[in-house]
Amino acid sequence: MARVVKVFRTLRNHWKKSTFAVCVLSYGGYWLYGKHCDNVLRREACLVAREFGHQQIVPQERLKKATVILNPAACRGKANNLFEKNAAPILHLAGVEITIVKTDYEGQAKKLLELMEQTDMLIVAGGDGTLQEVVTGLLRRPDHDKFSNIPIGFIPLGSRNSLSPSLHLLSDNKVKDITSATLSILKGDTVPLDVLQIKGEKEQPVFALTGLRWGAFRDVAATISKYWYLGPLKTNAAHWFRTLKEWPLVREISVSYLAPSLRPPDLPLQKPPRPNLLYRIIRRLKNYWNPPIEEPPKVEEPERWEEKQLSTIELFIQTHNKNPVERRLNDSLMICTEPDNLTVGEFITIGNKKEEDPTVFTNNSAKLEASACRLELPEGTSGFYNIDNEEYEAMPVEVRLLPRKLRFFISAERREQLISQTQ
Repeated sequence: MARVVKVFRTLRNHWKKSTFAVCVLSYGGYWLYGKHCDNVLRREACLVAREFGHQQIVPQERLKKATVILNPAACRGKANNLFEKNAAPILHLAGVEITIVKTDYEGQAKKLLELMEQTDMLIVAGGDGTLQEVVTGLLRRPDHDKFSNIPIGFIPLGSRNSLSPSLHLLSDNKVKDITSATLSILKGDTVPLDVLQIKGEKEQPVFALTGLRWGAFRDVAATISKYWYLGPLKTNAAHWFRTLKEWPLVREISVSYLAPSLRPPDLPLQKPPRPNLLYRIIRRLKNYWNPPIEEPPKVEEPERWEEKQLSTIELFIQTHNKNPVERRLNDSLMICTEPDNLTVGEFITIGNKKEEDPTVFTNNSAKLEASACRLELPEGTSGFYNIDNEEYEAMPVEVRLLPRKLRFFISAERREQLISQTQ
């Protein structure tokens, strides 16, 4: 009992040192527990991957080949370490032959995709910028029709991973997100995604999976990091300071658009079996003696563009990739505009929501479906677009929808969750 009293007396006399020691030990224990949980996640993912590696293949069948486009600068320079510790072992255990191509500077991924040889799958390990460069480089190839059939896997390693919520179940644990995304690649379940082709007057086209954003909310979002010293108030402060410099923040723009096109039925993923020899012989004889009547060529109708003059605070041209499994009647892109009569308070409140999810719009916003659109900015207009969270100079552009152009790996759990949301 005397020893216990002595211990409490020592703690009371040295309460500052005791408090510091408790804080250090608590943080150390929390850190060690987190490392233990990460190791458990890696071990469980490797056990699942090993089952794929133990599957037998026929003698003439070769191992699957995957080309990995890795951006080491993603996640504050930790992307290479995250990939090597969490994703690479899973792919190796599953018997996948991987070729890792690391990018050294911005724009290199576009050039690398021009030289890429045939591969069974393409894996993008990075963030929005890396993914946008890979998609643009892939679809700029002369033989893009052939290479666009290659399934693409996305491993979220960047600070912004806008496409991840559409493909994977996300959590607060980075290791869990990476391992689950890698396992979804091994399981092979894919979903078609729409692509936006954005073309200026002189530049080569840029391709996007999320959309094109332009307006006051985009401009403020680019300045929020400057107010880091305000902590959780930095988002409110950035929007408020912007209103002090200029108000109202209304933009004028001319939008021409085409009506959406009817969505054709989904094509089967696997080719139907070839008919037997007797059936093929009878069909050829029938076509020889009674050849089918050739239909006259269809005359293509001229495109009917409609024009609107818009006054808005924010314009967002986005795809429907937020829920790629949703069944739709039309193939279309969505033109969303915020009203031009927001108050300062509403501007700050909505800006906070858009910082978390830029695709969120108010109930009073206007939405228009189209298969293509053209943006004409007033003379002297300066500023920038955000194309999949990458900054481009604002200019007159034409945006066309390429429906179901690329196939991405998706986790079965996320697919079921998205299907349940549409029912």
